[in-house]
Parts: sequence; structure tokens; C-alpha cells
Amino acid sequence: MSVVGFDIGNEKCVIAAVKQRGVDVLLNDESKRETPALVCFGEKQRFLGSAAAASAMMHPKTTVSQVKRLIGRKFQDPDVQNELRMLPFETSEGQDGGILIHLKYLGETHRFTPVQIMAMLFAHLKYMTETNLGLPVLDCVIGIPSYFTDLQRRAYLDAAKIAGLKPLRLMHDCTATALGYGIYKTDFSNAGPTNVAFVDIGHCDTQVSIVSFEAGQMRILSHAFDNSLGGRDFDEILFGYFAACFKEQYNIDVYSNVRASIRLRAACEKLKKVLSANAEAPLNIECLMDEKDVKGFIKREEFEKLASGLLERINIPCTKAITDAGLTVGKIHAVELVGSGSRIPAITRQLASFFRREPSRTINASECVARGCALQCAMLSPIFRVRDYEVQDCIPFSIGFSLDKTPILQGSNYVLFPRGQPIPSAIVLQLQRSSLFHLEPFYANPNELPSGVPSEISCFTIGPFQASNSERARVKVKVQLNLHGIVNVESAMLIEEHVDDSELSTKEVRHVTNGSEDGTYMQSKPSNASADGKTNDKTMRRLEIPVSENINGTMTGVELMEAQDKELKLAQQDRTMEQTKEKKNALESYVYEMRNKLFNTYRGFASDEEREGISKSLQETEEWLYDDGEDETEGAYTSKLEALKKLVDPVENRFKDEEARTQASTDLFKCIADIRMSTKSLPNEDRESILNECNKAEQWLTEKTKQQDSLPKNIDPLLWSNLSLACWNNCTNLCFNGFQEMYEYNVAEGFSSESRQQGPGPARIKIKGVRSINKFTVSHISLE
Repeated sequence: MSVVGFDIGNEKCVIAAVKQRGVDVLLNDESKRETPALVCFGEKQRFLGSAAAASAMMHPKTTVSQVKRLIGRKFQDPDVQNELRMLPFETSEGQDGGILIHLKYLGETHRFTPVQIMAMLFAHLKYMTETNLGLPVLDCVIGIPSYFTDLQRRAYLDAAKIAGLKPLRLMHDCTATALGYGIYKTDFSNAGPTNVAFVDIGHCDTQVSIVSFEAGQMRILSHAFDNSLGGRDFDEILFGYFAACFKEQYNIDVYSNVRASIRLRAACEKLKKVLSANAEAPLNIECLMDEKDVKGFIKREEFEKLASGLLERINIPCTKAITDAGLTVGKIHAVELVGSGSRIPAITRQLASFFRREPSRTINASECVARGCALQCAMLSPIFRVRDYEVQDCIPFSIGFSLDKTPILQGSNYVLFPRGQPIPSAIVLQLQRSSLFHLEPFYANPNELPSGVPSEISCFTIGPFQASNSERARVKVKVQLNLHGIVNVESAMLIEEHVDDSELSTKEVRHVTNGSEDGTYMQSKPSNASADGKTNDKTMRRLEIPVSENINGTMTGVELMEAQDKELKLAQQDRTMEQTKEKKNALESYVYEMRNKLFNTYRGFASDEEREGISKSLQETEEWLYDDGEDETEGAYTSKLEALKKLVDPVENRFKDEEARTQASTDLFKCIADIRMSTKSLPNEDRESILNECNKAEQWLTEKTKQQDSLPKNIDPLLWSNLSLACWNNCTNLCFNGFQEMYEYNVAEGFSSESRQQGPGPARIKIKGVRSINKFTVSHISLE
């Protein structure tokens, strides 16, 4: 079993695996460390990762990208609509308000959810990992943005389950980065905690986390984010600038052409990277649109001026993260800058000005999340032993609960899990209820959420149950914020106390953090004595209450099974198409190889008639491949290949047998000579018998060789190499039998009379060993 960490980015994916010597980033089919987060549907086959990137220009409207921005979100969300306007594929609203992606495949239009598309990516990464490691992959840790809502986290778990993965934890990106940073660092101050700010500027978002490090532990103090500020926004600045320039200079509207937009965006991304290292850069695209070649030019200073609004926005999450952590800029000891969008020099200057210190780049900006996830997986898995290191993360949103639409008051507000609550945590609620009721978690502060996210999370139904005495029934509910950052009701228990007298105060809230109770709660203790001094009897009954969950937008068990079956069928179709391609390529290669050999290597071994017939068949097969056979089944290519081999094999066998026959004849002559030399120690009768057989074999081989040499090469040989080998084997058997008899005789004569069997005749010896041409190596001797 392997230990793996996955970082599924908006643009690229990275896989890290823990091995005995440390954490390694795995390579894909192209020997690259990053794999495109793309899924492309062709006419009969899916293309995933690098293959999807290669096919994207041919199938722009069936290539799905940015699926991370869509998963677990509603179709009518304004941010989602903005995303969809930049994506080329067709979408619609699902029955649950989610997103349906329309893709043409196998001649039909199929509808997939973002969860299913993400599952395809997971399955591809799982296959790559198993291929690299040669081991099955099940346990993993997956990196997610800190701003992911409960619904998005559940969607990730559903996608992983469809792909056959078992996530041990969904880990925040900056938390994973901080783990990879802190676990190896040994120079933290003993005077107090070291506070480090991690700024992750990705392709589509910016995340900032303040982390407190001490020896053997790390604690996340705060998370902040801007989920619509990333590297692609700087690309869009360049895209809009050049689109306007080209419309003015060349009279073309790039926005109206999907393929042209894709090409210009890709060129702008490359241009941005060039500007990171150069003061100016050109842009040249051949035949961008309407068969027009376009040229452009921009200076870094001009680019930074255009992007000034984006640069100013970087300060906002940094300020919020420091404020939520209860610190000031002066108490930040280091700043680590990571992410694929962090390489713009202006961003570094902006952060240096804000934090009043130069940001560091001591960790790999693209691989840090995957490496941290792999380390966390090793810490959670029983397979590896990792030195003790405590990782304490927190939730970036405040969460409250309502009881039958009425918020549960906790202190002075309705927040049961405040922002910054450690993960995992639990709360035990004790409520006075007599029958079925509903608990509904919700985000208590909508201002903390990304725009467009509803405050409702889910609904838990506690019951049905029936209390025997409604006034004295207590229900104890344990609510958990688990390791994935997901809210659920772990259990519910009905507790009934039967007393003759007195009332029991019932309200209780008990806080449990990281699995242990750390708070206090108030509960009035019933007295066992009445006013007249008599003691009242009391009994208690505990009954587990069923809990059911209703979450709008997640997949049911039946839907998960259907999605798994569909993924298996798609994977089988992919394998079938790959096998078909392999057969087609094998047939094509065979045609070219045999055509070359037929007139060179095999020329003397084929008659004119055979050569003409084979050449004609090869030509017909080649024409068929590029005409009717361009898109055929695996069986069609296999039958064509077998038909060609049936014609070519006789010629090929003659060529191969000539070399083998020469070697076999040489070996046989040598064997005969060796046997003759070895018969001197045999009795006369045995020696004569063996020499006669050797003479017969030598005479037979000489005659057959002479006859074979007189025949042309383009007919089947009279003396096949296997005949020489059979004769050689016969001679070695004869030699072995003679030497075995002699060996038994000599050994028997050497035995003392006490060792011999009773009765007439010599003792029989059972000999086991290994035989070669003229040598018999004994491994075991026993007396029979």
C-alpha cells in the first residue's frame, strides 16, 4: 500500500508519494512533474491530463478545464456565471440547482456533473501513481483551498470515492505548505513561537495563512483569501489589452472565435512569464484568425500599470489574516511566497512593502502542497513511522445551529463553531425533546463566505423516537467538525430519568475539542431526598436515536454507485480504444518493416512470385489503413495483421532458420567430437556402441548439409535447424546413458562388503545431477 498526496490545482496537478528515503514528486507519461488538470472528450475516447492538453485545440468545445472552480457550486451563482462565460463548453442547470456539463461523446450528448469530471481526474492520477509505484493506491490526502464550503468538501470526497480512493484528510493548501516547511526546520527560536505568513497566489485564487511554529508542532492562527484573484487575472489583463490592439490593427474580434481566444490566452500566459524576467517582450501568433498573423509588444512597466488594481487587492487578504490572528505586521517573523502566480516581480514588491520584509522562496512554489499532503498521509497511515509532529488547523468560517428553524443560543450569539475553531472539534448538546426534531447547521456570518455562497449547510433529522415522559426526556446530540472540515451529527442519545419528585433542569452545552472535553457545563443535580426527608428512587434509560442527513447538492448512495459504474464503462472504452490504436500502429509498423526487409534482408529467401504477392498485399493494406481502415475495430486490424503474417512467415522462417541451422550443425559436430574424446574410459562394448552412433550422426549431418547447400534459399530447407538439434539431443542422451552406467559400476565396485545389499549382484546407486554435453555434475547419491 502506498502513501500519496494529491494537489489538484485549477490548471495543473501534482502527485507526491512518501518513500523510504523521503517524499518524491511522481512523473507523468511525458516525464513532467506537473500534469494538466484537463479532461477532453473525443469522438470515441476520453483524453486525460497531458493527452487532453494535446487534444484541446482539436476539441475545444469538449475540453473541460477549471472544474475546481465549478465543483460543489450552484448554476445560478453570479461567480459561477462569470466563470462559465470564459469556458467554451455548454452547460445547464441541474434538478438540484447544480451544474451540468454537456459533452458530445460516441455520437451522443452526455451530461456530466463537475463531481464526475473531477472523479475522472482523480482516476487518472490514481492510475499514474499505481504505474509509477507498482503498488495499489487507496489512502491519500488531498489539498483543497481554505475557502471551500461544506458542500464543496463533500463533493471532493464523492469524486474521490467514485475514483476508488479513500481520502484520510482534506487538507488546506497553506496548511500542507506549512507542514512541509516546518517539519524539516530545526532553527525555530526557543524564546517563543515563530509566526510565519504563507502567501499562496495560485492560478485563480490567493490564500494567506498565519502559522505559529514551535518545536514539534504547528498551529494555524488564521486563514484569509480572495477566491477571484490569481495568475489568470493577470493573463486576462494582457488578453484584453492585445484583443483591443488586434481589433484596431487587424480588424479581428478575438472574443467571437473560441479557438482564437484559447490561442491568445495561452500566448498571454507565456508572455507574462517572459515579462517576469525581462523588461519587455513581443507577442507573435501565426494565423490567429481569418488567416491573419498578428504581432504585439508590451513593456513590463506598462503591464504593471494595467494590473495596478489587481496588485492593490493582494493587501486585503494579508490584512485580514493578520487581524484574525491577533498579531501585527511587526510580529511576523518570515513571509513565504508560493503558488504558480507568485513569480511576477510586482507581486513580490507589493508583499515586501506590506510586510516590511522581503518574501522568501525557500520551498518549491508548485510542489509544496502535494509534498505536505503526502507527509500528512504518512502521519495518518500505519504504514510509515513519522516523527511526532502536531498539526492543528482551523476552520475559516463561523458555524451555528438551528433547532427546528430556531437558532441555538450559545453565550451571547448563535455561533457554536467560531471562526478559528480547531479541526477536528466536537460539541455535545443536551436538549429537552419528546419527539422527532431537526438540527440545521448554517454559516453564522455571511460576510466571511465567498460571494454567492448560501448560508445553509445541511439538515439533520433526529428521530423518530417517543419519550415516555415528555417533561423529563433529554436528548444528547454530539455534533462534530471532522478532519475534513465537514459538519455532521455523529450520534444522538435519548436519556430518560424517572423520579418520584422534583423537576430536572435540562439545558446543557458541552464543548469537546480534538476529541477531549475541555469546557464546563451547568446541570442542576436532582436531590434524592424530598422535603420531608424521604429518599426518592431514580432510574435512567438510554436509547440511541437514528440520525439521517439531507444535503441539497450532494450525491446519494444510489447516484454514487451509478457514477462508479459509468466511470468503469468510460475507462473500459478508453482501454478498448488504446488497444485498437496499438493494433493499428502494429499493423502499420509491420507493413513498413516488411516492405523494407522484403527487398533487402529477405530478398534471397523469397521467390519472385512470393515477393510480388507479398508486396501487393502490403500495398493494399497500406491503402486500406489510410482509407476505409482509418477508423476500424481492434479485430479488423488483428485479422489484417494475421493475414499478412501468413504470407510473410514462410520467407521469414527460411531467413531465421539459415542462421539457426548453421549454429545447430556446428554444435552437433562439436558434440560428436567431444563424445569421441570422452569414450576412452568406457568398456570396449559400450565404447563401440557409442562411436557407431556418433559415426551415423556425423554421416547423416554431412549428407544433409551437402544436399541443403545445393538448394536455393527461396524454397523451404531440406534440413531444418530443429532436426540438427534433435540429433544433437539424441547424442547427448546416448553419452549420458553410457557415462551413467560407468559411474554406477565404478561406484558399486568401490563399496565395501558391509555397504552392499545382501544377495547376488553389485549394489545399485541412485544418482541425481545436472547433465551437459560431456559432463554430469552429481548433486545427490543414494544406495538402493
